[in-house]
Amino acid sequence: MQRPGEAPREFVRRAARDKGKDVSRLFPDAFVLSADTVVVVDDRLLEKPADRREAGRMLAMLSGREHLVHTAVCLFHGRQGRLDETCVTTRVRFRPLTHGEIAAYLRTGECDDKAGAYAAQGAGNLLMERISGSFTNVVGLPMTHTLAMLRRAGLLSVDRSGAGLYVLAGGKP
Repeated sequence: MQRPGEAPREFVRRAARDKGKDVSRLFPDAFVLSADTVVVVDDRLLEKPADRREAGRMLAMLSGREHLVHTAVCLFHGRQGRLDETCVTTRVRFRPLTHGEIAAYLRTGECDDKAGAYAAQGAGNLLMERISGSFTNVVGLPMTHTLAMLRRAGLLSVDRSGAGLYVLAGGKP
């Protein structure tokens, strides 16, 4: 829940941090990557819709307008606590949507359990007119930033064998 006076970026950072802390307590010897994503329009937070009716209202609100997608990512180690954190913001503009298009999109089910009631990696991509920033952020995990975080922690390195781009690095925090 967003606290009174809490800015959307601060809310999403706190939510990601709290998730990571909770899981780290259960797995004190493990690295934990946690994230949370919110959509913001007119300084209003659009989290996951409670039902399709709410999802339809969210999509109508986004129709023909620009909004922000904030994703916070935290890396924890149970014994050491938080190791790193980032928050990435992407600007997305929806094209104007008709009532029929919104209804058809709702029937896909993609709106369920998605911040802002859409999935950019699926049919929700057809709702977008323009994106400025990280596409993977809109999907829910800003990969460039996340990979950089894992590299800084020594958990990921470039694969020199040519078999893949990255390899997980062994070792302790």
